[in-house]
Amino acid sequence: MPELFIGLMSGTSLDGVDGVLADFASSPARVLGHASADFTASLRAELLALNSAGADELHRAALAANALMRVYADVVHSLLRNADVPASGVIAIGAHGQTVRHRPQEFDGTGYTLQLSQPALLAEQTGIDVVADFRSRDVAAGGQGAPLAPFFHQAWFGREDANVGVLNIGGISNLTLLQPGQPTIGFDCGPGNSLMDAWCLQHQGSPYDAQGRWAASGRVIPQLLALLLDEPFFRKAPPKSTGRDLFNMPWLAARLSAFGSAAPGDIQATLAELTALACANDVKRLGAHLREVIVCGGGARNTFLMQRLQALLPQAQVIPSDARGLPPLQVEATAFAWLARKTVRREALALESTTGARGARVLGCIYPR
Repeated sequence: MPELFIGLMSGTSLDGVDGVLADFASSPARVLGHASADFTASLRAELLALNSAGADELHRAALAANALMRVYADVVHSLLRNADVPASGVIAIGAHGQTVRHRPQEFDGTGYTLQLSQPALLAEQTGIDVVADFRSRDVAAGGQGAPLAPFFHQAWFGREDANVGVLNIGGISNLTLLQPGQPTIGFDCGPGNSLMDAWCLQHQGSPYDAQGRWAASGRVIPQLLALLLDEPFFRKAPPKSTGRDLFNMPWLAARLSAFGSAAPGDIQATLAELTALACANDVKRLGAHLREVIVCGGGARNTFLMQRLQALLPQAQVIPSDARGLPPLQVEATAFAWLARKTVRREALALESTTGARGARVLGCIYPR
C-alpha cells in the first residue's frame, strides 16, 4: 500500500516554494506530483531583509513565517488536488522553512541556525502532521546543521559500481561525494545562484539570469575573480557550511570598490565563474576520482554555468539530475519528504561525515495535525 509523504523546500535563492508528493512504498521512492509557487515581491523582500539585523525583527519574522506557511499550504493543496489524494492519505509533510540566519558553532561554541517556520499553522491549514526544524538538533550536537540532503542523495543517486558526485546549486552550492564502501561526504562549496541573482536583479531587473545568457555575454575579470576566491571559506576543510550571512551583497560590494568602471555584464560573468570554480575546485580536491557529477537545483537550468562546470571538470560527465530520474527542482523537496519519513520512523542519521555532528541523531520535530 502507498506510503505517502510531502516535501516542501524554499531555499536560499528566495524564489519560491517547491513541493513534491512522494510514495516511499518502493525503493527508490516514486514522485507522484510536483507543484511550486512563487513568492510575492513583498514577501521575498521581507525574507531577504530578515537575513540582516533590523527594526522590530521578532514581530516581522513571526508575520513572515505565517505568510510563508500560507504559501506552503497552497502548494500542499495543489499537490493533493492534482494527484486526487485526500489529506488523510498523507503520513506527514516535511517542511524546511526559510533560512534567515546560519551561524553554527559561532559566538558560544554552539551557535545557531534559524529557519522561519510556523509548522503548527501549516498543520492547521492542511490537516496533515508536519515535521519541521530539521537543522537545530544537528547544531546542538556540534554539527553545521547543513547540508542535510547527502544521505538522500546516497539513497537516490548512489551506485555500487561507481563514484558519483551530486552538486546542488541553489542559492548556496553544496557537494555530495558518493563512494562505494566509504562514508557519505557532503559540504557547502560557496555561493550558488545567490550573488548572480542579486546582481542580475540590480542591473537587469530580472530575478535571475535566464540560462546564463547575460553572464555568457561578458568577460571574466581575472583580478576580481582572484579577490573573490581569496575568501577564507573556500580554503576551509569540511565539514563546512555557509549562507547569506557571509555571501551577500555587502560582501560583494566591499570587493567591487576597486572595480567601479567594470561593465556589469563582466561582473556577472565573473560571478558565474566564481560559482563554477568554487564547485569545481572542491571536486578536484576531494573527488578527483569522480566520473559523473549530477547537478540539481536552479543552477542545473543555467546552461552557461553547466558548460563552465563541464569545461572545468573534463574528467567527469556533468549532467542534470533529471538524467538520473529526478528533475533538478524536485531533488531538495524530495529530500525533505525523505527526511520527514526518517523522523516519523525515529531513524537516526549518522551525520559525522557531513555536518560534523557528534554521532547519529534523529532530526526534526513533529507537529500533529
